[in-house]
Amino acid sequence: MLRFPRQVTLVDVGPRDGLQNEALCLPTAEKVALIDRLAAAGLKRIEVGSFVSPRWVPQMADTADVLAAIARPVGVKFSVLAPNRLGVEAAINARADEVAIFAAASETFSRRNVNASIAEALQRFEDACAAAARYGLPVRGYVSCVLGCPYEGEIAPAAVATVARHLADLGCYEISLGDTIGVGTARRVYTLLEAVAREVPPERLAAHFHDTYGQALANILAALDFGLTVVDSATAGLGGCPYARGAAGNVATEDVLFMLNGLGIETGVDLDQVYLAGAGVCAALGRPPVSKVALAMSRRGAPTHH
Repeated sequence: MLRFPRQVTLVDVGPRDGLQNEALCLPTAEKVALIDRLAAAGLKRIEVGSFVSPRWVPQMADTADVLAAIARPVGVKFSVLAPNRLGVEAAINARADEVAIFAAASETFSRRNVNASIAEALQRFEDACAAAARYGLPVRGYVSCVLGCPYEGEIAPAAVATVARHLADLGCYEISLGDTIGVGTARRVYTLLEAVAREVPPERLAAHFHDTYGQALANILAALDFGLTVVDSATAGLGGCPYARGAAGNVATEDVLFMLNGLGIETGVDLDQVYLAGAGVCAALGRPPVSKVALAMSRRGAPTHH
């Protein structure tokens, strides 16, 4: 019998990890509307943007403007990606509640993504983490390619565990394990978590699964059974492109919510409101949601009360 937690915290990464992979740059007002709707739906943790070079990620160039314009309900934490000291300082000036740094478990992916080896990338984060610590700003760590790499194929769980340990040593209070290309299966998730949990306890880990092969929900169930209680997701399955072969975004918040609701697991998040937030951003992007639940709800004339 699978063992599930009574409560799960959802981290909606759609406004950052989702939108940064969309070809169409949304106006600031549309991003603000999405974030405000997600907060109103009950999400307590939302990743709203990143302080990286706009040359790399033009979609995120207005992150400071977004942070200046969003409503700030009590109890909701707004985080940003900030891979260096300058990014952390920008996040502090923009009143972000949390910053995130990211490392890869694959040497090739690390070099292609940030032009540095894993060791060099981790060393670069020392200044960022020190700056965040000076201001009492929590730091979250991401590990990408934890279940596979587009260049190296399968990644050894021990390699992921080593990177996770380094991030924890740098001061990251939570480590989000990312199946960047969505190739993982439930059994491999369990094997991975067994290795990582020897270095970082499950209560400090989060699941971040992309849905390329349709395995994200099964993988989340495996992670919850292992003892994780934090799951990253993106409203409407933002990210990637539904028309590009092999591309897929994060698992959709609507799909995760429908599953958790059915299991009787508390999230404090209203599915109907998340559906409406996703419908709004998809209309602005000019494309349908990839979420199976959102598509089903739209056919039924949502909202629904599952």
